[in-house]
This record gives sequence, structure tokens and C-alpha cells, in this order.
Amino acid sequence: MSALLSPPELEAQFRAIGAERYHNLHPFHRLLHDGRLSKGQVQAWALNRYYYQASIPAKDASLLARLPTTDLRREWRRRLEDHDGDGSKPGGVERWLVLTRGLGLDDAYVTSLHGLLPATRFAVDAYVYFVRERTVLEAVASSLTEMFSPAIISERVSGMLRAYDFVDEKTLAYFTPRLTQAPQDVAFALDYVTRHARTRQEQEAALNALRFKCDLLWAQLDALHHAYVAPGLPPPGAFVPS
Repeated sequence: MSALLSPPELEAQFRAIGAERYHNLHPFHRLLHDGRLSKGQVQAWALNRYYYQASIPAKDASLLARLPTTDLRREWRRRLEDHDGDGSKPGGVERWLVLTRGLGLDDAYVTSLHGLLPATRFAVDAYVYFVRERTVLEAVASSLTEMFSPAIISERVSGMLRAYDFVDEKTLAYFTPRLTQAPQDVAFALDYVTRHARTRQEQEAALNALRFKCDLLWAQLDALHHAYVAPGLPPPGAFVPS
């Protein structure tokens, strides 16, 4: 194994993984952002993405239980609040329901998960399991996909507002807070990983954790593309656009 990477070299390798594997490159996202999906296909994306959004607090709570210091637990409590809300302002999960509702989907149907693609469930459950079972270092490193999210959010919001007459700024309000939350999350996680990956083996484990996270995000879009674009074969029980 090669020599220990410096913090800038390790960060550069993280960014290279995103440049190669982040799901902004997926054909389904290109269709979504370029305005080439029907309303039903956009509904299918939002419906399936809900399960990912709703599972983020679960994976963060499982990690919170294993964090050894007050500072680390305080950081992860903030992330839980970002997604679950604090009782006085909505979190990301509630804001995602504003999106699905704005697309004409019933809250009860979305939260029941009845229309979920099996591959979505498998991919998201694998992520929750990964964070729960792997080392704290790997779990934190897997969150570094947030390094790449502000760019995809800006592209997504501008593209969808330009291309689709069935969305507006209120419908897409989920994304606005993430433009400031994600960089804050990244700053903490990147600092943690570069300081705690003290061997080349630990650095490779952190890099592989980010590859895993990128792969499961990609796999979710593979399933959406297969079910709703080409060949367009949603599996039994999955959402079927009207």
C-alpha cells in the first residue's frame, strides 16, 4: 500500500470519486434536470427519493448512539434536527412531503411506501445498515457525498423551475436550506475524517465508504430509469403514473 496521504491529498481523492461517480452524471438526472421527464416520471423520482430522505434521520440516530464525545454527539444531533425538525420549524422530511404533495401525490400514499421500487428499499436499507455496522470513521466518510450536493441542487432547482410548469419555488423549498446545511456538514465531516484516518488502510476505508455511498445513490437511479424510462417496466406493486 502506498504512503499515507496528506489531508489535501486525501480530500483531492474524495473529490475525484465525486467527479467520477456522483449521481449528477446519471442519465436519469440528466433527463430530470433538462426537463425531459413527464410529470409521472418526476412523481416516481420524488416518491422513491422520499424513502431515502426519511431514512437519513434513522442512519444518523444509529451513528449518534456510537459517538464517543459530547462534541460529536452535538454535531449529529444538529443533523437530526435538520431532517426531523425541532417541533417549531419543519425539517427536511416534512419539506420533502411539500414537494411530493406539490406534485399531486397524497401524503398517506407517500409515507406508506406502498409504491416504492424494491431496489430503492434495498439500496437505502443497505446505507442505514452500513452506517450502523461499520466503523465511525467509515460512517462519517460516507456522508461526504454532501461535498457535491450544492452544485447538483443549484442545477436541479434552476432546471426544474425552467422546464416544468407543475413545480414552483414553494414546491422545491426542500432544497434551499441544504445549500447552507450541506457545506456545514461537509466541513465537520471532512475535518473529522482527515484527522482520524491515521493509517493508509484507514484512509482507503474512508475512500471506499464514499464510493459505496455514491454507488447506492447511482443504483437508485438505475432502478428509476429501468422502471419509468427504458424499458419502462415498473415491478409489481410499484407506483404507476396515471
